[in-house]
Parts: sequence; structure tokens; C-alpha cells
Amino acid sequence: MTSTRSDAAARRALLLDAADAVFGEHGITAPLDLVVERAGVGRATLYRNFPDRASLVGAMLERTVKRLEDHLVELGDRDDAFFEVIDGMAARIVESPALADYWRAVDQDSPAISTARQHILQLMEPALLRAKAAGLCRQDMQLVDVSLISSMLGAALRGRTRAERAVLARRALQLLRPGLAEPAAGQ
Repeated sequence: MTSTRSDAAARRALLLDAADAVFGEHGITAPLDLVVERAGVGRATLYRNFPDRASLVGAMLERTVKRLEDHLVELGDRDDAFFEVIDGMAARIVESPALADYWRAVDQDSPAISTARQHILQLMEPALLRAKAAGLCRQDMQLVDVSLISSMLGAALRGRTRAERAVLARRALQLLRPGLAEPAAGQ
């Protein structure tokens, strides 16, 4: 039974990876048959795991939040963890533009999005507090500002290719980092 469960989990992860790649290449409305083809599984496997596009995209959101949580655990008590997570947000926008654009366009008050946003903010709060305590981050930075930062980084979606998005994301980080830093005394 454990083998069956691990096989099912592996197929589910394969479908999520395939969806991420397909949506990144063809947009969030790409035919789900492309996801099935990329994953190398049958259509029934897709629909057994994800009855519709919304459940597939929802699972992708959950996985993104889980990856953020894992990244924060990996970073531990580092004072710069907050900034590392922001760098990770920029990288995700570069790698998964269709999904990032979808999250920006979807109703922010929908239960799934609202829950995910609140969970992300809760996860990031200790890192923000450590950065402020260490003098790495401006003292007036608030947790809700993370959504604003994410939106600013989202400007990288203007890039038509991965390389263009990477340049834009890198530049956005260059501009954002000084604004997030604690101002020098007398400024």
C-alpha cells in the first residue's frame, strides 16, 4: 500500500511539474492535454488527481507555498532570510511567468488566494522581524508590504523571454534592495 501511495504522489508531482512547464511556455490556459503529454501519463491520471484546471492551479499554489516554507526552514535563523525569500520570489516570476501573472490577476479576496497570502505572510513574519532587529531592513517595513514588493517584482513579467524576465527581475531587485535597507544615520 505504501508503494501505491508513493507512486500516486510521484505521479501527482510529475503532473505539477509538467503543468508548471507547460503553463510557463504556453500560458495558464494551455490545453491540459499538453500537461498530460509532458508528464507522460494518461488523461485519467490527470483527472483523478485534478478534476479540473482550477484544482490543478490550486495545487500549484499550495506547492509554491510549501516550497516557500521549506526555503525558510532551510534558511533557519539567518538575519538575511527575508531578503533571500524576496530573491526567491523574483526567481519564481522568471521561471513561472504564466502562473505568477495568474496569481496577480485572480480575485485576491477568493478564499484560496486569501488563505495562501495570509499563510505566506505568517511564514515571512519571523524573517522580517529578524532583519529589522539586525538593522538590515528599515524599521517602518510592514508585513503587508510584502504584497507590494511582490507586485513590484511582477513588473518582470513584461519580459517576453526567460532571459528578458531575468534581466528585469535582477534590475527590480537592484532598485528594491536599497529601499528596503535601514537608512544610514542622519538620512
